[in-house]
Amino acid sequence: MPRPRKWRKVCALPGTDRFGPIGRPMDWENIVTMTVDEYETIRLIDFEGFMQEECAVQMGISRTTVQAMYSGARRKLADALVNGKVLSIEGGEFLLCDGQGRGCGPGCHRHRRGRS
Repeated sequence: MPRPRKWRKVCALPGTDRFGPIGRPMDWENIVTMTVDEYETIRLIDFEGFMQEECAVQMGISRTTVQAMYSGARRKLADALVNGKVLSIEGGEFLLCDGQGRGCGPGCHRHRRGRS
């Protein structure tokens, strides 16, 4: 029997969950779906400037899991940009921050007073 997956800690859902080319009709055949936990790795590493190890601690998972998720997320992001596809952010195995500081770390959206 396989080991149960760990829930990945996510501080907040993305403000916008769908991105795509402007002025083109929605083509349901050309959608790239990124999970919320993959989005969180992009946010923490590329936007917040965390190292993969710090991202792993923040999300409560191993660094190798972060590395795999981050690689997949970047591949999906590149596919959407290069091929003009719609990027949809949904699903995944994550536990959302409760907003009270329990289970959250320094990269949490909800506890920042401003960008450093």
